[in-house]
This record gives sequence, structure tokens and C-alpha cells, in this order.
Amino acid sequence: MTLKSKNKKTTFKASKDPYAAREAAKYENPIPSRELILELIGTIGKPLSREEISGEFDLADEEQVEALRRRLRAMERDGQLMFNRRQKYFLVDGKDLIAGRILGHSDGFGFLRPDDGSPDLFLSPREMRSLMHNDRALVRVSGVDRKGRKEGTLVEVLERNTKQVVGRFFHERGVSYVVPENKNIAQDVLIPHTEIGAAEKGQIVVVDIIEQPSRSRQPIGKVVEILGRHLAPGMEIEMAVRSHELPYLWPDALLKEIESLSDQVPESAKANRVDLRALPLVTIDGEDARDFDDAVFVRKTKNGWKLWVAIADVSYYVQINSELDQEAKNRSTSVYFPEKVIPMLPEILSNGLCSLNPDVDRLCMVCELVINTEGTVLRSSFYEAVMRSHARLTYTEVAQILVEDNQALKKKYKPLVPHLNETYSLFKAMRQRREERGAMDFDTQETRILFGAERKIEKIVPVVRNDAHKLIEEFMITANMAAARFLNRKKIPKLLRIHEGPGPEKLLALKTFLGELGLHLSGEAQPTPLDYMKLLESVKDRPDAHLIQTVLLRSMSQAVYSPEIKGHFGLALDAYAHFTSPIRRYPDLLVHRAIKHALQSKPPESFFYGISDMVALGEHCSSCERRADEATRDVVNWLKCEYMMDKVGDVFPGIISAVTSFGFFVELVDIYVEGLVHVSNLAQDFFKFDPSSHQLIGERTGMRYRLGDSVQVKVVRVDLDEKKIDFELFKKTGSAAIKNKRKRRSK
Repeated sequence: MTLKSKNKKTTFKASKDPYAAREAAKYENPIPSRELILELIGTIGKPLSREEISGEFDLADEEQVEALRRRLRAMERDGQLMFNRRQKYFLVDGKDLIAGRILGHSDGFGFLRPDDGSPDLFLSPREMRSLMHNDRALVRVSGVDRKGRKEGTLVEVLERNTKQVVGRFFHERGVSYVVPENKNIAQDVLIPHTEIGAAEKGQIVVVDIIEQPSRSRQPIGKVVEILGRHLAPGMEIEMAVRSHELPYLWPDALLKEIESLSDQVPESAKANRVDLRALPLVTIDGEDARDFDDAVFVRKTKNGWKLWVAIADVSYYVQINSELDQEAKNRSTSVYFPEKVIPMLPEILSNGLCSLNPDVDRLCMVCELVINTEGTVLRSSFYEAVMRSHARLTYTEVAQILVEDNQALKKKYKPLVPHLNETYSLFKAMRQRREERGAMDFDTQETRILFGAERKIEKIVPVVRNDAHKLIEEFMITANMAAARFLNRKKIPKLLRIHEGPGPEKLLALKTFLGELGLHLSGEAQPTPLDYMKLLESVKDRPDAHLIQTVLLRSMSQAVYSPEIKGHFGLALDAYAHFTSPIRRYPDLLVHRAIKHALQSKPPESFFYGISDMVALGEHCSSCERRADEATRDVVNWLKCEYMMDKVGDVFPGIISAVTSFGFFVELVDIYVEGLVHVSNLAQDFFKFDPSSHQLIGERTGMRYRLGDSVQVKVVRVDLDEKKIDFELFKKTGSAAIKNKRKRRSK
């Protein structure tokens, strides 16, 4: 018997689902939408069991009943519903309860990052006892802590997301435990005697969590894999992969799905495409690149140039909801470690069918752009094509041809040189237009780790960006911009790359800092990218220019994926999408699918993805991007620590790269390794931290340690487990900012 027969006062009408069309477009056997389920429970006015909800909607088909079960569980995970002890679902009162993701801290406390984008809530160590990093939970705002932060109290754990940890195994006084490699997990995992296996003290192991933590007990685990000794070559990557739960094994179902693929593009796939095989498209990448997802060609025209940007057509091979698609979405991005890659797609695609290798036919999506002599894009169009790369060029080769006039390389690539010259001419025109627009171009330093035997670091070298790097970057930005504008015109749900300008707090801190240096950022409450670049240009000859650039960079928000049209602050663009790297980024694949949908003249509402799907995918892809960055950073930090282990006691010159209340970080000159000078290791004085000016100030001596100051430091400790290096101040050698301040006063 359903509620309809018991509750005659109910005015709810299950037949009227405002999202029925969306559900029908997605599923062959649709079920009620989330919105309708919420409306049902709200109208009934009391908790309902799954059976009662199913009965209210007259769901009798087993497939529909199972789909409803999965949807209710998903709504529970997302904090839309709660499941009580009587096994009934009820609505969450958003006024009192906040759902979000847990961010753990190595010191035991944590934060809840709300799903609605509101400010994080502080969670005390007591509240974090029952939680682990990356769990999803429901909390109630309980007050404000001593630092003025909103504090939360745990109400319910919605979703457990730490099922496995990697760390070092210890056995002391009859107790076995694992110290997690991921320092966001502050709790050690207890290992019962029966679950130790063959693990030995000090080894790196993988542990399955068999009992999640509670207020009265630490998590309990079982050793399921022994990775090996702590300093084994490549161990840092093995730990990072498992610690950050990066998917690295291909599911059996996926391997079966791609069994029939060969390294040749099927002839049938080339039909009904524009044939660009005669066009001398070329790829330009780094020497160590293995997958080539973009090729370019430029032709001079009467009024400017025509630019072709051809991108591998990954969407042809990765069909929606296929095993390939599910795993690509799960990974969301390729992860690039030093000399090792965990790809988003299997090698037969990433290095084969979807890689624009020279002298073979490949399917591609093309962005064709008409550009005038001033470097302004007049028109752009998209279409499916088949191409044949005419050469695999490197950045070094192209720069030597175009900038250094290398005659040997010009002879080797003689047929392509005229086209490359036009490519360079177009780039210079577009570069001028970019500067006028105010797109940011910070001079940041990237590095590369060079290994010797046993995967030991020989040295860390800077990566030099030449004009070939900048040329390809400019062309890719232009194609991405065109993709965003095309999809905006077509009004199709899409995933954009958004980068918002500085928030009020960061902007105030920035202006306070600049004011102390006698500088002013124009634009008042809403500075533009052009305001930033004008300021940077005005200080480029100052000795503290690097300091000013660092503070400008830190004032800006992190770029994320979202369907919202908020523009890209850093590039000074109204709309920006990622179109050019579908081999290694899932958002690019989604953009390709949206473009194809539009090219087939299908209505926006019939696209497989709706706005709500894009919101969820944007959050997922942004999260996976951060996860990949954190894993890569862990590996690099571990390698740098290992590199510095035999340098304890040595003195190096460095630059203060960050200042905190507990000390300052120093990056060693020409070594590109960072460590901490703790405030307790400074001269006998009490140092006050001034966040607005990024400096520590001694109350008695007046000594200042500021971001950008030159120092000499001694290496006193290297901790591989914590991936930390401790320095001791040897002496301060320069303070560019203070020198400038004195010069101003003398005028």
C-alpha cells in the first residue's frame, strides 16, 4: 500500500516531473528526478523509506527500483537527503546543516569545505577524530573559535573516501601501526597482529581500512601490499600514487573493450571529414614528449593570415559511457611525474591512434581562424577532419630555425621553413595584441630534475622558455578562446576554464603591501589584468621586482572548471575553454563532444549533459587536477630532500620565498630547493609577523626578514618522511625592498 491510499491530504502529483525530458534523454528507462524526489518528501512532510518512495512513483520494474536505490544513495552522499536509523530518508535543513568535503591537517584539526562554496568551517581535533581527509560530512555551525573562524560540529559522515592508505610500518611495544604518507591524515592506522602479513618495521606498505575511525578509536587497517624499502628507486612515485589514490591500473572491462583497436585509423572513420592530409601541418613539442595532441599550420593571406589548429579527435574513440569514458572521467587528467607518466588514456590511444605522429593518417578536430595583420581574430570555424603530420618538430629546433638562423636545420626542413616563417610573423602580431589586451605573462621559473644511476638526482636545471614555446602557447590559447565563444553562441552546456580576479581581502592585502613600497595598483576595487601588467612593467628594473611579482601572483584565485561564464582574469578573456589537450584532460574531451553536438545542428537541450552535470563534472575535474598537482609536488619534494641528504652542514645562498608566523622559507639559488628557517633559530629576539608586508620584524633589534630578501643558510636537517628541509640562518646578505624605501626618502 502506498502513501496515496493512507494520506488523502497529499497534494503531490508524481506524474508532473519538470525534468522528465532531461531524464528521458539520459536514460532508456528513466526514473523520477532528484528535484521531484525532494518535492515528494517535502510535500508528504515526514521521512519516507525507499519502498514508500518507490510506491509513490509506481515503480515496479526491477531496473527502475535499483536505479532509484542508487539515486537515493547519491543524494545522501551529496547531502541532499539523510538516512535515519529507521531506514527512512528525510530532507536536510540547509539553514542548520552544511554538507561538504573534509580537508585534514597534519596537526590534527581540519576544515569542512562546503558544497555551496561558502567559507570553510574549522573542525577541532576532537571533531576530526571520527573523520579522515577527503570524507564527506554534514556539520552544524556551533560557534566561532578564538581566531574568529566559524567552527563546526560533526552531525553525520555522508561518505567515506579513504579506503586505503600508504605509509611506513612500525612495531613498538607490542603495537603495530602505519604512519600515513599523506600528511593530511593525522591519525596513525592501527594494525591488528593477524593483519600484519609479512610486513617488517620501516617498510612502505599499503593498508586497507577495515574499520573507519570513531570518537573513541583510531582507524584500523590490514596490510595488503608491501612496496619495499624506504629509499628504493622509484618508491616516491609508488607512495604518491597510492597515497593520493590515483587510478593507475586499467580495469579488465576496459582492456577487453580496446582489444580490437589497431595502430591504424579505420578507413570508415575517415569518411565525411575534411581532408587536410596535403596541408603541411606540423607538431611542435618538447624533446621528451611522447603524445602529440596538437598540430599547426599558418598561411599568409591578402589581409593577414589563416591559422589551422588541429587537435586529436579523442571523442571519436572514447564514446560516452563506454569503459574508456568511465575510466577517463575517473582519472580526469594525466599525471606527470619526473620521467614517469600515468596517462588518462591507454597507450594505444595516447601514444598511438590519438597522437598526431608524423606521416600517418589521424582523425582530428580543427579550429580554423582568420586573423588580420594586427593579430585580431576575425572569424573562426570548427570541423572534423583527417590529417597527416608533415614533421615532428621540437621547441629547440623551431627556435634555432626562426631565431638563431640555424642553416643546418633550415636545410633539413627546407620545405617547411617558409611556413614556419609565416608562423613566427603571425605569432609576433598576436603577441602584440595580447600585450595590448593585458593578458598576464609572469616570468616564473620552472625546473627539471635530471637523474643519474639508481634514479638519484644529478642536478636540478631551469627550463628555458623560448619563442617556440610561446608561439604554440599563443596559438593554443587562441583556439581555446574560439571554442568557448563558439559554444556560448550555440548555448550548449559546456565546461569552461574560469579564473576569477582577486577577492576583496587579497586585494586589500596587496594594495597595503604595494603602498609600503610607494607603488599603486590602478583599477580601484576591480583592477584589470592590464592594471597588473602595467604595474609589473613599471617595476621590471627594480631589484625587488621578483618580490613584487610573487605578491601579485599570490593575490589571484586558483583557476577551476565550471559551466559559469565568469571569464579568465589571467588571460584577460571573457570566455575560455580547454579544447587543445583531450588526450590528457577530460574537460577538453567534454568540449569536443559539445562542439560536435553543435556541428550536427542538434538543439542544446538534447545534448547528453545538462548544466547540473557540468557543475558536477567541473567540481570533479578541478578536484582531480588538484590531486594530480599534490601528488606531483609530493614526489618532487621527496626527491629534493633525498638530493639534499648529503649536504647537511653546507652553506648556500638563497632568496626568502615565503614568510609565515613561524619562520620563513628560503629557495636556494641555482639549486631550486626550498627549506624552512624556523623563527626559533633566529637571533635572540621576539619576531612579529606582518602579513601585509610579508615580513618578520624583531621587536628589540628591529631586524627584518622579508619576502625577496637575500640570505645565506646552512642545511641542518633533512626529513624524508615529512619531506621537509630545515635551514639555519648563516647571514642576511641583502634587502632590496628596504634599499628602495631609503632611496625614496632621500628624494
